[in-house]
Amino acid sequence: MNIDFGARTREAKEINEKSWSIVKGIVKGDTPQDRIIQRCVIATGDTAFSELMRFNNDPIKSGIEAIKSASPIFTDIRMAQVGITKRGHKCQIRCVLDEGLEIAEKTGVTRTSAGFMALEDKLNGAIIVIGNAPSAALTVCRMIEAGLHPALLVAMPVGFVNAAESKELVRTLDIPSITCVGTRGGTPVAVAVVNELIEIALRK
Repeated sequence: MNIDFGARTREAKEINEKSWSIVKGIVKGDTPQDRIIQRCVIATGDTAFSELMRFNNDPIKSGIEAIKSASPIFTDIRMAQVGITKRGHKCQIRCVLDEGLEIAEKTGVTRTSAGFMALEDKLNGAIIVIGNAPSAALTVCRMIEAGLHPALLVAMPVGFVNAAESKELVRTLDIPSITCVGTRGGTPVAVAVVNELIEIALRK
C-alpha cells in the first residue's frame, strides 16, 4: 500500500494506487531512492525524472533522521510550504518569505534569498527545500560554504537562469542533498521528495 496523505476518499485512493502501479512498471525497484524517484515521476507526469535525479552524501538517511527528530523544514515559497504534508511528523514547516524584508530592501537580493539569510541561525540541522528560486539555492550554497550545515538540502529550482548551475553547485558541497539535473525541476518535485521521505520515515 502506498500512502498519499492527500488521498482521503475511496476514489482518490484508487487513483493513487493506479498511478503507483503504472509508474512502478516504468521505474523499477522498491528501495527508498526508487520510491522517491517514482513519486517525482507521478508528481510531474514526466518519466525523464527517473534519469535526472541525483542523491549526494546519504541524503535519505539524513532526511529520515531529521524528520524523526522533528527538525524544522524551511521552504523558499508558500506553494512548497502548503504542499508538504502536515501529517505523519512533528516538523514545523516555515516559508522564508515571512522573513528578511529589510535585508531584501537594503541589499536588493530576492526575497527568498533574504529570507534564508535572515534565518541563518535556525538552518543548521534543518531540512531546506527549494522548489522555485535559483537565487535562493545560490544563496544557501554560499551560506554552506561559509559553515552552515543543514540536515538535508532538497534543491529543485526550475528555469533557464541559474537553475541548472545552482543545482550543479549544490552537488559539489559536502552536505546531504537531493537535486535534479538541468533546467527542469519545480516545487511539485521538491514537495514530492519531502512527502516521500515522510512516508519512508513512517515505515522505519
